[in-house]
Amino acid sequence: MPATTNRLDTRFAHLRATGKRAFVAYVCAGDPTLDATVDIVLALEAAGVDVVELGLPFSDPLADGVVNQLAADRAIRSGTTTPKVLEMIKLIRQRSQIPLVLFTYLNPVYTYGYARFHHDAAAAGADGILVLDLPADEAAQNPELKPTPELRHIRLIAPTTPEDRVPKIAADAEGFIYYVSREGVTGAQTTIATGIAEMVAHIQSTTAVPVCVGFGISTPDQAATVAAMADGVVVGSAIVKLIGKVGLSPSLAGEVGALVKPLVDAVKAV
Repeated sequence: MPATTNRLDTRFAHLRATGKRAFVAYVCAGDPTLDATVDIVLALEAAGVDVVELGLPFSDPLADGVVNQLAADRAIRSGTTTPKVLEMIKLIRQRSQIPLVLFTYLNPVYTYGYARFHHDAAAAGADGILVLDLPADEAAQNPELKPTPELRHIRLIAPTTPEDRVPKIAADAEGFIYYVSREGVTGAQTTIATGIAEMVAHIQSTTAVPVCVGFGISTPDQAATVAAMADGVVVGSAIVKLIGKVGLSPSLAGEVGALVKPLVDAVKAV
């Protein structure tokens, strides 16, 4: 278990103490540029977002739908690299202490150097990491992938996760658990998935780590409905879609904030 607290722990402890749900926002770092991402993160914080997930652009994002795939492509084309993302986090830290989670695939981390990446990301100001394609129990078989105490390791649980595997994944989770509410890839949906309340309750019965639900949430009503069932809500594709539409316009950060504020308000009202 982590030896020290960080921004993620502090934020979720405060939310729990005040009876509030978390709002977690996802954006792809470097989309449309790294400078724009800094402004977007600050706008998200101003809108009341509790945690920001920063996607590390990767050329083969298998778990992502077309909206997030295009965002990764735009970021890569703008010159975004892993070292540049870490430098961008340092810039954010000059102006904000909002909890930051790196949302990534194993390839960029492993290429950078697994332990070195964790150290450098934490030193830059990141608080957690979610590696989408790294099974929770893989570290036991591969010592070089052993989690380090410098970043909280967020785990994924899906509707297809076998019931007896849930407590095993939850036992290794840190920061929060990301419950993927539907099968398939990322993307906004017109309706929320079924069975969320039951699965979240099952996960919560196995761990004290907060459970946040994402995949497909795009409206205030959806956000409020899901928030009533969980410790937090994750919204990504709806934000990323807007970023792709607005692009390099000077109004980008303001428009992102305007989109997110009603969603945050709906979650906080639960």
